[in-house]
This record gives sequence, C-alpha cells and structure tokens, in this order.
Amino acid sequence: MMVARGILLAVGLSAVGACAEGFDVGVATYTFRTFTAFEAIEKTKACGGDVIEFFFWQKLSPEHPEVVLNQDLSDENLAALKAKLQATGVKAVNAYFDNSVFQDPAAAEARLRKLFDFARKLGLRGLTGEPPADQLDLVEKMVKEYDVPLCFHNHPKDPAKPEYKNWDPAYLITLMEKRDPRMGFSLDTGHLGRSGVDAVAAVKLFKGRILSVHLKDVKESQKDSIDLLYGQGICNIAGVLKELKSQGFRGHVAVEYENITDHLIDDVKFCINFIRTH
Repeated sequence: MMVARGILLAVGLSAVGACAEGFDVGVATYTFRTFTAFEAIEKTKACGGDVIEFFFWQKLSPEHPEVVLNQDLSDENLAALKAKLQATGVKAVNAYFDNSVFQDPAAAEARLRKLFDFARKLGLRGLTGEPPADQLDLVEKMVKEYDVPLCFHNHPKDPAKPEYKNWDPAYLITLMEKRDPRMGFSLDTGHLGRSGVDAVAAVKLFKGRILSVHLKDVKESQKDSIDLLYGQGICNIAGVLKELKSQGFRGHVAVEYENITDHLIDDVKFCINFIRTH
C-alpha cells in the first residue's frame, strides 16, 4: 500500500491544482473529525481539495474549541469562518446535518428554516442528511423556498436494525419520485459496498438525481469494513468516476476517508489524485 501511494503521489502532483472535468473535488470534513473545522479547511487545502463539505457538530477552531459549527453559529463566528475559507481558497459547498431538527414535530419547521437560513448565509449549494420519510414534504417546502438542494444520504445495511432501509437504492429512488429536482442524493460509494450493493449500478439507477458523492473504497461487504485507497477495494471507483462523467455530473465529489491513521494526509492526497488522474 505504501509503495502504491508513493508512486501515485510522485506522478500525480502536477494534477493537484487542476480541476476534474465537470465537477469539483474536495474533502468531507468527517475525514478530519479529530480536528476543528478551521484545521480541516487547512488540511483540505494541503491535500489539494478545492471544496469542502462540513458536518454540523464539529468544533469550530482551536481558538474557539467550545463553539460548534452549526446553524446556531453567531454572526461573528460565521464571518470568521468565511474569512478562513477565503484565505485558504477553499469553497464550502455542503454540510451534513443530523435529525435533531425533527425531534419536536411542533418546532420542526422553525428549526429546519433556521438550518436553511444558515446554509444560505454560508453560501452552500446544498445540505446533506437522512430526513425521516414522513418529513420529506416539509423538507421539499424548504428546498423550494430557499433554492438549497437536499442531498439524501445512505448509510450501510445494519443487520441489527432491519427497519433501516436507506442502504437500498431501490427503496431510496422511491423517496424522490415526483419530488422537486433539487431533491436528490449524496451517494456514498463505501456504504454501498459495505451493504453489498454495486456502486456503478447505483450511479446508473440514480442518474439525474445525484447531487454529490462521498467517495470511498472499502475492503469487503461488511458494515464496519475499513476504507482502502481508491482502486484497492470492492467499489470500482474508476468505474464510478467514468459513469459520473458520462452522465455529465456537475456536483462535487468529496473524499471521505474514515480510517484514523498517522498517514491520513497522504491517503487523502492519494484519493484526490486518483480522481484527477481518472
């Protein structure tokens, strides 16, 4: 693995600054979840990423370790976040939110509106999450009002939770039937692989509804399978990229590398270079 990483980094460094044709390439900050959002921005830049996808429970910065990056961020801290992005040249394009906004049905619309307000202030192209199916009408209302797309995410099949169906592309596609075209998917290739689903087949099924991609390669079809460098696992990353290009995909592809290692930066660089050289 170390030899392969070194070879690609050696031949691909000239590609780090180039854009992949048709879509943006960057990092999902869950990759750098042991760091603050400000540090994740710096590391995304160091890895050659042009865009970043946040998650809304990461700490903001080393200077403000008590502040959480989410829709409750103060105007002062939001301005600091924007300044950090501008200084590094990394563009924030999306953010993952959890379902706490739906816990109180009576307050769900107000809380969801606050979330979409924040997305607009930060200039995000979309929001990513797994809203309950019975809340999709409310989500669609916000999508239409704010013109901020919803990217529905998938996690792995869990034998301990048979009621969870979002791992299944055949089920997911039914959720978007007759929905606004800005209602689509944040497709996670690694979670597809962990669920025993062919990632390329899923990309084909979701044609026209893929708004963003969490790109992963994994070792095997097991819920907790580890991430591998692109091209070394079961997810056919080269085939996924080829199919996205053939569809004219214009969203962003985010490297989301879940392994915490002492060579994480090198692994993310490898993955970004893999995208750009394929």
